[in-house]
Amino acid sequence: MSTDRRLDIKVVEAGGLYAKEAKVYPREIGGRFQRLRIASVFWLLGMFYAFPWISIGGQQIVLFDLPARRFHIFGLTFWPQDFYLLTMLLVIAALTLFFFTALAGRLWCGYACPQTVWTEVFLWVEQRIEGNRNARMKLDKGPWNREKILRKSAKQLVWIGFALWTGFTFVGFFTPIRELAGEVATWTLGGWESFWIVFYGFATYGNAGFLREQVCKYMCPYARFQSAMFDKDTLVISYDVARGEPRGHRKRTANPGAPAQNLMATVAAAAAPAVRTDGLGDCIDCLACVQVCPTGIDIRDGLQIECIACAACIDACDAVMDKMQYPRGLIRYTTEHGLSGKPQRIVRPRTLIYAAILASFIAAFFWAVSARVPVLVEVLHDRNTLFRTLAQGDIENSYSVKLVNKSDVPLTLAVRAQTDLPLRMLGKASVMLAPGEVYSLPMTLRAQGDSVRGRHPIEIAVFDDADNEVARARSHFFAPETP
Repeated sequence: MSTDRRLDIKVVEAGGLYAKEAKVYPREIGGRFQRLRIASVFWLLGMFYAFPWISIGGQQIVLFDLPARRFHIFGLTFWPQDFYLLTMLLVIAALTLFFFTALAGRLWCGYACPQTVWTEVFLWVEQRIEGNRNARMKLDKGPWNREKILRKSAKQLVWIGFALWTGFTFVGFFTPIRELAGEVATWTLGGWESFWIVFYGFATYGNAGFLREQVCKYMCPYARFQSAMFDKDTLVISYDVARGEPRGHRKRTANPGAPAQNLMATVAAAAAPAVRTDGLGDCIDCLACVQVCPTGIDIRDGLQIECIACAACIDACDAVMDKMQYPRGLIRYTTEHGLSGKPQRIVRPRTLIYAAILASFIAAFFWAVSARVPVLVEVLHDRNTLFRTLAQGDIENSYSVKLVNKSDVPLTLAVRAQTDLPLRMLGKASVMLAPGEVYSLPMTLRAQGDSVRGRHPIEIAVFDDADNEVARARSHFFAPETP
């Protein structure tokens, strides 16, 4: 029997080719980075759950009205013609991701990613109902008794309720949330809204409640291409091997160091660790950094794609260093050059280029938003007849002037033909449009006798009630080539 075959048999006997993913039980930890994460969770979830309920002038502050093909965002109304602005926003989001990744690694993953934010909430619920890390591990290993059933059931009920609330809020960005709440209260919810509430609720429940770190490890593409944006001057969470090794357990009073009093002293102590008489480094091998990691990795093994840069390991290690009276920074934000003793260059050509491009796109976006015209105009020439010759020899062209009021206030608009041709406009010259109204205004232009021959470009200008031009469109006037 071949060696490979024997190895295959041993793997199968040991438990199969595909081992079950071990559940991660992250321990709660305090510290400056954890406080930043909590503040980020409150800020982001606060915006998500509060924005649909805030109105400006009777209009929901954020509403993507797909049936009407209008997006209401912070008092501004965007139409399909403003799609280029959405494209600019997507480019800005991508450049922002590139910039912060080049600057400080996976900050997005650790502090702002929806997967991270909602997982924090689900994990907080689990910790409050099932207990701390040791209690949760003991509960899962124990038999199904009354306490376990009650705790597990309570956790699932809270998870499901929160997930459905999330799905309801998500749909509230596309359907006016007050109307949606009334439909839910009276059990008159439509099929479309019902489906998406359940679907998004189920996605939240599955990703944040069960998959958790597996989304970051196996499903998120960002972890796969982030290395292309890293260099030796990118700030990443790193374990100082030179200072920490060889690691080993010891008493708290064994060979203490002088605690750093400020940031500069901490950096200096980390760069030049003291030589201890016991031959050990600063790492006491307490595994606190592993226990608090939400993805279950050991940062001491080096930078890994599973690391989401949440900095929980930094807070845990700093707390241990304080107890041991060692300087902080055994695990810290640093660069590859910094670990090797070389100068760190946070500001460098790559970050400057990203920053310059990002700033230019942001400036262009705000200029485009501020320069948006409140009225759209489109002139459609009569497709059936290019021109009509009247009995007295006059030439007429018929048009349909399509007007769209993109603003949130009523507008009185006047339409005028801008041309050097001797043309006279017939029909209604002005109209009042309600906010968001679309109106087709019929218009006829007449040339007397044989004063106009052939095809000529013309422009149709639209003016507001203060006689300010707000929009302009082009078309043509047609007449016979020869008398």
